[in-house]
This record gives sequence, structure tokens and C-alpha cells, in this order.
Amino acid sequence: MKKPSLLVSLIPVILLVAILLSSVLVFGDKVTAGPSQFALLLVAVITFAIARLKYGISWSQAEESMLSHLKNTYPSILILISIGALTGSWMTSGIIPSMIYYGLKVIHPAIFLPLSFVITALISLVTGSSWSTVGTFGVALLGAGQIIGLPTPWLAGAIISGAYFGDKMSPLSDTTNLASSFCGVPLFTHIRYMLVNTGPVFVICLIIYVVAAIWIPVDNAVDIQSELTALDNTFNISAWFLIIPVITIVLVVKKVSPFVTLFLSAIAGAIVAVLFQPHICYQIAPGRFAAAIKILSTHVSVETGDQLLNNLTSTNGMAGMMNTVWLILCVIAYSGVMTASGMINTITDNLLKLMRNTVSTIGTTLGTCLFFNMTLGDQYMAIILPANMFGDTYRKRGLAPEVLSRTVEESGTVTSVLVPWNTCAVAQSTVLNVATMTYLPYCFFNIITPIFSLFAAAIGYKIRKLHTNNNNLS
Repeated sequence: MKKPSLLVSLIPVILLVAILLSSVLVFGDKVTAGPSQFALLLVAVITFAIARLKYGISWSQAEESMLSHLKNTYPSILILISIGALTGSWMTSGIIPSMIYYGLKVIHPAIFLPLSFVITALISLVTGSSWSTVGTFGVALLGAGQIIGLPTPWLAGAIISGAYFGDKMSPLSDTTNLASSFCGVPLFTHIRYMLVNTGPVFVICLIIYVVAAIWIPVDNAVDIQSELTALDNTFNISAWFLIIPVITIVLVVKKVSPFVTLFLSAIAGAIVAVLFQPHICYQIAPGRFAAAIKILSTHVSVETGDQLLNNLTSTNGMAGMMNTVWLILCVIAYSGVMTASGMINTITDNLLKLMRNTVSTIGTTLGTCLFFNMTLGDQYMAIILPANMFGDTYRKRGLAPEVLSRTVEESGTVTSVLVPWNTCAVAQSTVLNVATMTYLPYCFFNIITPIFSLFAAAIGYKIRKLHTNNNNLS
């Protein structure tokens, strides 16, 4: 097959970005409820038409590429569905309400925002999963923060920032292991070297959230005590329920499959609901078994007598993730055609020409990871492809392999949640019920990390070189 030109290869990218940005302006936070999916499929069809007419690609080749992408993404779809079930069961069972209740009693409102950043960072560091962290503790922290009266965008930004710090730095994280393995770097060498940049960024973000907690306006109209009373009157609140989140963390640390862990935790939540919240189960369905199934699978609302808590405790179960799954399938269709047509390879080959010195090499890598997050909509591809593409270039530039592994994480991992149509962003915005463009300006860790990486390269800060005599790392 003839190799596509750069001009032809950029047509689908420019078209997709233009349509998606227009959709964001027209539909706002509803853009992922259909408009994005249509845009992705439309551009996929246009891309295939171009590739068919100019390069003779067949539909079966495009389908084969899509199936390859689906194989890599399918585990994430299962995790998403299980998070939907978990959120529904943990909310209705009283697990999340208990976390909110005790959190509001223990945590002072003045430090809630920076503490949310620190807590999600620690939980994600232990579990290695930003998705699990946001879907469990993140939901509870967001609810508690809203009751206090903190602005939702700031809360979501702090929660996601902390979760992605842990996702980036944990030895249990799939992205951390992917970056180190594909770049040929020992795992803990990779983690220690990332800390050189990530440590200062973490401190900068913590300072920002501390200052924000002092200066941002807080809605004082919310009576915290009345909300606590409403929670206590609606749910059977108990510290014993917190055993289930602890067990969930232990299973993740023991490297039990994320899907299995989250799904079993969701079922455990449904059992708790049946045993300890029978009055709520009768609100949902005539029988407890039917209530448990409904809690896990579909929309459930609990009447608390308080509108704020009614909104907080309303969940959608597995059905609430269907928009997200729909979007992922459309992303796979688009990225599959782009890959099969060879257009992605053409674009990346031209990016290699920009890498002329250390700064441009690292800058191009950061930009390439962001480009793949935007065009392929998949965090894993944004790590694996640059890691494979740029290994030889980094060696020719005399740069140690951990410079590459760190750089792909400092863009591929953290920027995925900032692209509204990326699977990571769709997952987090769905779980927290906060639009990507709403929380994006407040995800300081995700924004500052690639900027700091480029700054460090520009000043030559801790850029490791290869020894020319024995290829050891300096």
C-alpha cells in the first residue's frame, strides 16, 4: 500500500478536532452524550473513504485494526461497567454516605481541598489505579466537599490531580509498568527518576490547593449539621461499612484483576444494602433481591428529605456507563481506520524530524503523547507508541532510556484525562458527574507536569546521559 502523504494524513485530525471543538461550543457538557460519538464515526467514514480511494485499503483491513484496538481496550470497558455497579451499590448501601459522614466530622472545611488532593494521591499510590480511586474515595470526597460548599470544579480538579499522581508513581500502576517495560528501564529506576520532576510538581500543586482553600469563595448557605442529620436519618451509618473499601484496597494491592476486584466489591455493597438498609431497598423495589439488582444495574434515587443529598445519592449503576462505552467504541472505530490507513505512521515519522536536540526531543515526545491522546483517545496507545518510536532517537542523542520512560508518562499518562473524548476523561467525568471542560482548569498536577518536564529539559535539570564507553546510566 502506498504511504499516505503528511497533508492527507492531517486532514482527518484537523477535521475531527474542528468538529469536536464546535460540538463542545454548541452542546457544552452534553458533548459526550452523542455529538462526540457522531463526530468520531463521521470522521472515521471520511478517513476510510480517503484511504479507499487513494490507497486501496479494504474495509476488512480497517475492521481488523479496530478489533486489535478493541482487544487492548476491552479490559477498560469491563472496569468502567464495574465502577458503575460499585458506585450504585456503595452509595445505596451506606458505604459512601458513611465515608462522607465521618469525613465531615473529622476533616476541617479549611483544609478539605488540599486534603482531598493528598488523600487521593495516597490511595492511588497504594492501589495503582486512578480509576478505582476516583470511583470510590473520589466520589465520597466530592460529595462531602459539595456539602461543605466548596466549588465542584475545584474539588474534581484536586481529586483527579491526586489520583493521577498515584497512577503515575505507583509500582502497581499499569501505565507505570507499561512505560518502564516498553522503554527497557527497571521499574524502580523509572519511578525514582520520575520523582525528580514529580516531587516539585506535587509540592507546587499542594501549595495551590492550600492557597485556594483560603481564598476561593465557599457557599456558606449549606448547614453542615443539617446535612449530617439528614444522612443519619436516611441511612444506617456505621464505621464497620468502611471495612469493604479497605478490603478493596487490599485486593488491588494483591494484584487481583481490577475488574474482578471492583465487581466483587460492588456485589459486597449490594449485600450490605440488603442487610442493613432494608428501608431504602423497599423504596427501590418490592423485594430485596430485585432492589439489589436494580442498585447494581440501573438508575436509583433515594429520598433523603434534602435536595442536595437527593442529587448526591442518585446513581445510575452499570447503565450509567453506557454513554462512556459507546464513546469508547466510536474512538476505536476512528483510531482503527487511522492506523490501518497508515496515516498515524506518516504523522509520527514526520515528528521524528523535529527532534534535533535534547529540548526538541523531549518537547516532541510530550507533544506526541498529547497528540495520540487526542487522536487515538487511548492512554495506553499514547504511552506505547512514543516509547516504541523514539527509543533509537534518544540513544542517538545520548539520552538515558529513563529520560524517555519518564517523558512519556509526564504527558501520556497525565494529559489523557484532559481530552474530553479520551477514554480516561470520559470515565472520570462520568463517575464524578462533572464535565471534562469544567474540571480541566483545576487539574493542576495534570497541567503543570508536562510544562515542568519541558522546563527541566530547557535548563538541563537532571537530564541523564548515556556513558559512551559502557552504556551505563550516569
